[in-house]
Amino acid sequence: MLNKSIAVIGAGNMGTSLIRGILSAQLTAPKRIVASGPRLEKLARLKTEYGIAVTDDNRDAAKQADIIILCVKAAVIRSVLEQMHDVLHKDQFIISIAAGVTTASMEKVVGKNVPIVRAMPNIASTVGLGSTAVSFGKHVHEKQHDIAVKIFEAVGEVVVVGEHHLDAVTGLSGSGPAYIYMVIEALIDGGVKMGLPRDISTKLAIQTVLGSAKLVKESNVHPAILRDQVTTPGGTTINAIHELESHGLRSMLIDAVATATNRSKELSELINRH
Repeated sequence: MLNKSIAVIGAGNMGTSLIRGILSAQLTAPKRIVASGPRLEKLARLKTEYGIAVTDDNRDAAKQADIIILCVKAAVIRSVLEQMHDVLHKDQFIISIAAGVTTASMEKVVGKNVPIVRAMPNIASTVGLGSTAVSFGKHVHEKQHDIAVKIFEAVGEVVVVGEHHLDAVTGLSGSGPAYIYMVIEALIDGGVKMGLPRDISTKLAIQTVLGSAKLVKESNVHPAILRDQVTTPGGTTINAIHELESHGLRSMLIDAVATATNRSKELSELINRH
């Protein structure tokens, strides 16, 4: 138990996922969580399902919390921080998942030496299998480091990185699920092309991707070695790999990560210019 009160500002999909993960991991009691947001019907469902407090007043939510988790878009984070400004103090700390908004720019708005953590979770956090990178502002102390990591471990894997790496994290794991969805979709269509019913092809493609990822993780064996283990001389797999290499599959995926990273840098510079 963290024995901390937590405010989740912007209880949408990611905010709800964090609430669910925090409660499942028993990091704090439901009565010590308050969620805020503009949609009253959504808040009512959260109150009923999880037994937490809810409010449509961000300032009120922040006032009663030790930890404030900002699950809002980058475009509105400044206005949200300004709403809460007069109730914030240095004994609290803020965790933001807003893409591209630096700790320095948030510290400038908040002032008061309030500790600020940046986190970049991905969509798989909604099923407890997320990938989250966290970085820390200049006022964050070691205990707060540990608390932030524990919160995101409740919805998946966590890595700690320097803030300058968060654009690359966005390009890899933030945008990465979209690349994998395209791979799954293409595998399904390949199976259908070769005569499999779509429902069977879908089931096989999903399980193939899921099982392959789990094997890499649990075996701790390099993917290239695992690939070689299923590639027999003159067999089907080596012929398929040749086809993939001839169309530059690996280069395309590397370029996708690089392109998304560079766009994240551009957006971050635009956001933090103001």
